[in-house]
Amino acid sequence: MPTDSTDARKIDRGPESAGCPVGRNADGTWLVNDYAAARATLRSPDTVQAGLGVETLDNLPASIRRPVLYRDGPEHREHRRQTARFFTPRRVDESYRGFIDSLADRQLAVLRDSRSADLADLGFGLAIDVACTVIGLTESRPGLTRRLERFFPDEFGSPGFTTVNGLYWVLRQARNWTSVFLSDVRPAVRARRARRRDDLISHLLDEGCSSVEILGECITFAAAGMVTTREFITLAAWHLFTDRALCDRYRVAAEPERFAILHEILRLEPVVANLLRRTTAPVELPGGDGESVTVGPGELIEIHIAATNIDQAAVGDDPLMVCPARSRTDATAPALSFGDGAHKCPGATIAIVETDIFLGKLLALPGVRMHSPPRVGFNDAIGGYTLRGMIVGVDDPGQ
Repeated sequence: MPTDSTDARKIDRGPESAGCPVGRNADGTWLVNDYAAARATLRSPDTVQAGLGVETLDNLPASIRRPVLYRDGPEHREHRRQTARFFTPRRVDESYRGFIDSLADRQLAVLRDSRSADLADLGFGLAIDVACTVIGLTESRPGLTRRLERFFPDEFGSPGFTTVNGLYWVLRQARNWTSVFLSDVRPAVRARRARRRDDLISHLLDEGCSSVEILGECITFAAAGMVTTREFITLAAWHLFTDRALCDRYRVAAEPERFAILHEILRLEPVVANLLRRTTAPVELPGGDGESVTVGPGELIEIHIAATNIDQAAVGDDPLMVCPARSRTDATAPALSFGDGAHKCPGATIAIVETDIFLGKLLALPGVRMHSPPRVGFNDAIGGYTLRGMIVGVDDPGQ
């Protein structure tokens, strides 16, 4: 973990990337560490989604619609346009705040009753309930949390048919897909075929999606809306519990300033730190010193979000510190932690609002404190972190 007094980061991702803002690996992959080049890559109409298993979808029949995460071009833009209404700040304020507040109370009741708990478990419970309500997974059989933990383990293996371990992961994920479909997606689809509701599954049914296609969308939103939010809730709490001045400021601040604090923490420690794009035509990127770099068609670009977010030219002075004023004055905040361009995270507002509501209630509990910091693990596929074992406690209300 960084020890420099000017470095507020909790996550040690190893040595900082060195070299040019835009460089190239021995295998031909382009590496982007510069904010301007990263944003240009993400906003370019001549780049498409790569990584995250997108290549394996090429083997699916053309008749099966790919989840929105894996689509690009006019079809992707139209889908995002039609579903944007589920994620607008106004929709969050008018439709989601009430139930997020109640769901946060439910999770914190577990902490009050037991007087100590793993914060990652509480955050995951909240993130699951919020995402399920927005998506429409409200008829699930008992055990959803356990099914999702199996589907999104802390450490992934590589599926394949040439090794015993690869075959194990093929069978494991096949079982997990089937379990989520039968226990969660199919009941929700059946209920909405009978009566539409104002949620994502109902919209997908209106678009003519099959149950299998809806399953793919649900898993995509589960990963984005549940798994990443759990990590950010824990990470933000870790920062607040270990920085008394920041925590005191957060406790008394109005909502805009609290949001600014959360955005700054996320800028400094993005949950998804590596993004991949593949070019479909020549793409020109700013390469530093006023020069540009041309990436040819069909080439892979790896964007290091953890590096671009501390690019001083973009975020200003003290890029390794939590400076909430930066988020209120700099149009780039929270930098690229939610991505940018066509695939920018649609649920960014929901994630910040639910984190803020939960942490506000958590920090208001009598005698709340951190008993032990989390264990830090890493998800190499996205350059992300996993935080487990952060035990928080509260005073016994009977004392």
